[in-house]
Amino acid sequence: MAIRYVVDWTDTERAALREIIAKNKAKRRTIVNASIVLKADRTGGWTNADMAAAYEVSTKKVAQLQKRLVEEGFEAAWYRKPVTNAHRRKMTGDEEAHLIALYCSQVPEDHERWTLRRLADKMGELDSIDSVSQETIRRTLKKRNLNLGKRKTGVFRQSKMPLLSARGRPS
Repeated sequence: MAIRYVVDWTDTERAALREIIAKNKAKRRTIVNASIVLKADRTGGWTNADMAAAYEVSTKKVAQLQKRLVEEGFEAAWYRKPVTNAHRRKMTGDEEAHLIALYCSQVPEDHERWTLRRLADKMGELDSIDSVSQETIRRTLKKRNLNLGKRKTGVFRQSKMPLLSARGRPS
């Protein structure tokens, strides 16, 4: 059987929730969450399904709000939780500049062009960064419009295509 979280509001808490709803100055999500937890009071007689239908949210959201209210407290129930799974950037701006400078430099003598693996290894050798994946290198180069396949800086010679006239024939 599922755990049911029982909510009992004091008069000051009810007044605070009604004030948030009445002011209408907060974000829509905050106002909806405050309305839902106000209706979640045991004396209100609202079921989770009734609250979900009234505010056009899922019953799971109503249950999660009640759970957060009981476990984390009054303020945590209607504000959004901070993001905890944000990833730290692997490369800083200085390291990106170093990568771009390396990319624009001459290719090692025994190779024809830079590859993602070669760039990642070279960045590791130069101690500019501990370890970096090929995907990070690719994303960084793509962000700067430095695609390995569309290089115009001398590594790949541009083919000379004949100019086309208005009718599509070489002039």
